[in-house]
Amino acid sequence: MSTKRTVGMFESFDRSGRATRSSHYCAGCGHGILHKLITEALVELGLQDRTVVVSPIGCAVFGYYYWDVGNIGAAHGRAPAVATAVSRTIPQAVVVAYQGDGDLAAIGFNCAVQAANRGERMVTFMVNNCTYGMTGGQMSPTSLLGQRTLTSPQGREAATEGHPLRVAELFNQLQAPVYIARCSVADTKRIFQTKQIVRKALELQRDGKGYAYVEVLSPCPTAMGLDALASARFTAEQMEQVFPLGVIRDHSTQAVPLPPPAPACSVPDFFARYRDRDFPAPVEDATYTERRMIVAGSGGQGILVLGLCLIEAGALAQRFVTWYPTYGPEQRGGFASCALVIGGRTIGSPHVEHPDILVCLTRPMLERFLPLVKPGGVVFCDTMILGPDAPSRPDVRIVAVPATELAAANGSSRAANTVMLTALLHTRVTGLPEEAILHARDATLRKKPSLIALNRHVFDAGLAWCRQNLP
Repeated sequence: MSTKRTVGMFESFDRSGRATRSSHYCAGCGHGILHKLITEALVELGLQDRTVVVSPIGCAVFGYYYWDVGNIGAAHGRAPAVATAVSRTIPQAVVVAYQGDGDLAAIGFNCAVQAANRGERMVTFMVNNCTYGMTGGQMSPTSLLGQRTLTSPQGREAATEGHPLRVAELFNQLQAPVYIARCSVADTKRIFQTKQIVRKALELQRDGKGYAYVEVLSPCPTAMGLDALASARFTAEQMEQVFPLGVIRDHSTQAVPLPPPAPACSVPDFFARYRDRDFPAPVEDATYTERRMIVAGSGGQGILVLGLCLIEAGALAQRFVTWYPTYGPEQRGGFASCALVIGGRTIGSPHVEHPDILVCLTRPMLERFLPLVKPGGVVFCDTMILGPDAPSRPDVRIVAVPATELAAANGSSRAANTVMLTALLHTRVTGLPEEAILHARDATLRKKPSLIALNRHVFDAGLAWCRQNLP
């Protein structure tokens, strides 16, 4: 980058505790050129005070030292997600996602393609130098066939590493993008062409017309192991054979300004809009001790339903509640669990690392979660999973309940979760009122009303057993 000040950049670049007019980029790198082109366009269009640049991990991660605009650092590959948030919450902003080919085309490709597919109001500049420049020159998704890199020392091969990923052409398959172009900063002629493309993409953002993607071919002398002139020649002569320059799509004339996004609703309004039942508002109660619970077993045992029942009972009792399920193939018979928190004040996190109460219906889940229970906690286990070799802890209370046996004897072994509910009610470990639990017992099955009668019968049998056998 030239030492001559570019309007729109900071007067000095304060890095590592010292002021300088030199950038951190290597000699011959194209990032500094592109920085200047973007800055000049923003100033000429009067957009400097409206612009937010999002830079993730990569050679341009320190872009906030240079651009005198709003700057946000994003996680590796996640610039489109952060840029989406900015665009939707600040409709008047001109939003720029500035990414490298490794960052966008590999680590963050899904974020990038989804933002393009949604037509978010932003421009993405992808600096394509066919390598992971910042981290030492590993092969990137855009590395050329035969190109030697740190992770392809013999040269990239299509049979093992695949072909170079042409992101602009892939984005051109999507309906939403308004503008897609590829340009280069390899020499003066190409830089002037890039200047016009950069300006056009930013004009579209000024006018709120939608998503634009600009891919910029750029030399990387250090990673390529070439001097500045040779790396520029490589960019112009070899990279352009795979990544041809030009405007691939320009729908700017027919595109119309997008309407601003609707204001986000408040959290209470959001839940009021989407919930299918009304609950009383939770009430702060410092006397209620927060319960952090895990319910675990196998798919088909009603593990998640039992958790939902307890959460619904907590909501009816005007407690603060969260419910967090863990499942996937578990719904087809594998292991399943859910974490729930019931509190007398706002809950900070739904994650339960060390439960006060554990309910287990399978042996593997007992072995997994028992070591995590807080000392002094309570563990409810199906009797059938216990035995001489069962895991145990002297510092927790273990309550054995023949849940599956009782459920099977009264109509269905799949109702073992209901028997466990009676044990929780009888021992009063949840601190929830009986009427709330009874109401939630039926309400949880409102989508399967044919099971309510059976569930009540199993519940009565389980409660009778608890009264006879548990303190």
